[in-house]
Amino acid sequence: QVQLVESGGGLVQAGDWLRLSCLASGSTFSMYGMGWFRQAPGKEREFVAAVNYRGDSTTYADSVKGRFTISRDNAKNTVYLQMNSLKPDDTAIYYCAAKRSFRMSVTIGAYDYWGQGTQVTVSS
Repeated sequence: QVQLVESGGGLVQAGDWLRLSCLASGSTFSMYGMGWFRQAPGKEREFVAAVNYRGDSTTYADSVKGRFTISRDNAKNTVYLQMNSLKPDDTAIYYCAAKRSFRMSVTIGAYDYWGQGTQVTVSS
């Protein structure tokens, strides 16, 4: 079993930035594909970004391409989401997820473990 804890959310102005962190328990973190998802009020959870186990391949939702960057530090059991040029539409609870596979996935059902989420609110 893997436990994931997100941090770094907060309230910011449009155009500002945040960096989210996700700390994972266990000794097999370097073998997991990792992802970030978000859920806005009244909407379903949606894919944001994913990174493979080595951190050398990433993929992003069209809505965040060019603004968000996912990365990982396997020595620290941590995955990050750098969010730049934030927009009000980015307001959501952001969830970290882990899958017991080396590859990336954009599918919610592919992930085995989920954090509790961290709130990101972007005001205009």
